[in-house]
Amino acid sequence: MTTTVDYYFTSASPFTYLGHQPLRAVLSKHGASVRVKPVNLMGIWEISGAVPPAKRPPVRQRLRMVELQRIADFRGMPINKMPKHWPVDPALADHVIAALVAEGHDPMSYMERVFAAVWANEEDIADPDTLAKYLELEKFDSASILERAQSEEISAIRAQNTKDAVEADAVGVPTYVLNGEAFFGQDRVEYLDHALATGRAAFKA
Repeated sequence: MTTTVDYYFTSASPFTYLGHQPLRAVLSKHGASVRVKPVNLMGIWEISGAVPPAKRPPVRQRLRMVELQRIADFRGMPINKMPKHWPVDPALADHVIAALVAEGHDPMSYMERVFAAVWANEEDIADPDTLAKYLELEKFDSASILERAQSEEISAIRAQNTKDAVEADAVGVPTYVLNGEAFFGQDRVEYLDHALATGRAAFKA
């Protein structure tokens, strides 16, 4: 039986960007499948008590800047710690991913392009033209996917994903959930790898 990981994220998150390639490698290594679940991060933060970076104490803002550089260096990935188009509303980008899932497509390669668009390539993921470009590069029908992404159906899917994430005890993004155990943060990919390798029972609070 194939093991499945629930993947909660939002397209504007630098830590989602930094963890996406390692997650793909771990999933491939173990032959695990993934349920791709874009969320409204603010809806999770309302429950977990987190706040946007600009509202954090200066010491935490400085730590975030150091962490972005440190993780990117460790992962061997490029990063602009203060990208041109950030903060950015990720709703449309998230909805496009949800629309791809609803259409039965694998969005993981497309997601990698979109995450890098913000954090490596200085592009605006709130611009439909940016998203259309990457949809076309992945051989998707950009017009139909963008149209479906703006439907109430897809908005409701993202809202339900957010509720699911809260119920799974996600405190932020990315969160990877295996057998009911939440692994929060790109730095937990290695722990997820270990859990998949050993087949251990899920830890519970």
